[in-house]
Amino acid sequence: MRNLSKVTALAILMSVSGATLSSSVLAAPDYAKIEERKKAKTKIMGERTGKKVIKAFDLYNEDQLDEAIALLKEIDASDEFDKATVNRYLGSMYAQKENYVDAIKYTKLAVAPDILNFADHEQSLKQLGDLYAGTEKYKEAKRAYTAWMDFTGEEDPTVYTRIAQANFQLEQFSDVFEPANKAIALQKEPNKGPYQLKLGAYFETKDYANMVKVGEEIVKVWPDDKKAWVGLGKYYLQTEEYQKGLATMEVAFKNGYFENEVEYKVLANFYSLNEIPYKAAVTLEKAIKEEKVKRTKQNVNAVASNYHRSKDIEKAAKYYEEAAKFDDDAELYRKAGSLLLQSEKFSAAVVRLNKALELGSDKKGTIYSDLAEAYYYQGKYKQAYAAIVKAMDDPRTRKFAKGWSTYIKDKAARNGVKI
Repeated sequence: MRNLSKVTALAILMSVSGATLSSSVLAAPDYAKIEERKKAKTKIMGERTGKKVIKAFDLYNEDQLDEAIALLKEIDASDEFDKATVNRYLGSMYAQKENYVDAIKYTKLAVAPDILNFADHEQSLKQLGDLYAGTEKYKEAKRAYTAWMDFTGEEDPTVYTRIAQANFQLEQFSDVFEPANKAIALQKEPNKGPYQLKLGAYFETKDYANMVKVGEEIVKVWPDDKKAWVGLGKYYLQTEEYQKGLATMEVAFKNGYFENEVEYKVLANFYSLNEIPYKAAVTLEKAIKEEKVKRTKQNVNAVASNYHRSKDIEKAAKYYEEAAKFDDDAELYRKAGSLLLQSEKFSAAVVRLNKALELGSDKKGTIYSDLAEAYYYQGKYKQAYAAIVKAMDDPRTRKFAKGWSTYIKDKAARNGVKI
């Protein structure tokens, strides 16, 4: 809240005039009337009231805020202008005490008669808007800010931003954009507030295409903003613009803008979505080793999956097994065993495949078929045959297993092994 500035006795005897709160949604100032108000003769408090107000401000200037408030509340002014002025000071002082209920009460009383001088009235209207916004009375805040614009004929980027914020808080998302755009157009120095409100409103209305446009604009205005770059990269996921998303996240990564594990995972995800699984695997693997990303089953499995897609079979097998160890995942042990079989690591494949069976895999036919092959290429024909017979128990692998069983039997016989 705005602090009440220290004032001199002369300043206290000078006061202001004003207008009632407008219920309009958009400002509709009467400029002729505004000029008339500005040129109006400055009103001054009556001598009796003025002396008491000066005493109150002497206390205020000595940091005796409660005593100053008490003295102001004792004033029983008969003049409407004097009453409004005293109420204005009470509203400001209560705001300093963070007693917003009374601050609103007295500020409303100050502006209601529409009698203050121009400067004080416009300040009171803006303060009333701030008080309402600070206490989450957003409808009332909008009315106060709009009344301020009607009264002054001015357009202020901060006021427009606060109106946009009030609309956002009221979940009137489609009403966020007009005041936010006006705020942006009026800004002398760029402020992120209205841009962020537009982003949020587009997200809430699921208008991801426009959300991306705002994100792109933010990056242009603030090219060194870390969060803007990584935010834009994430927005591209929503619009499925994977090439743009990858390019954006690569810029953010190379410039050291990543601050949490989500960002590393998004970059890896973009590599994967752009059919560059090897880079996805390496990015995530490195981030895990550097403790930028947690070593969880899900993350390790993602490394394995991307190595698998990039045909780096041995690394994929290694990470599938590592992921399996988190909670004894039979399927991941099976995958590790199958890949080790492909890379002709037959003994290692047998260990992982048997582990999958031990843990109760529901793909027994496939596992026994792989076991048969692993044993076969080690010349262990009896074990190979025993495994392929068990594979015949599974309807999904029965036909394949029957063909293999004959082949294994013949091969064993040629090698002098009786089955």
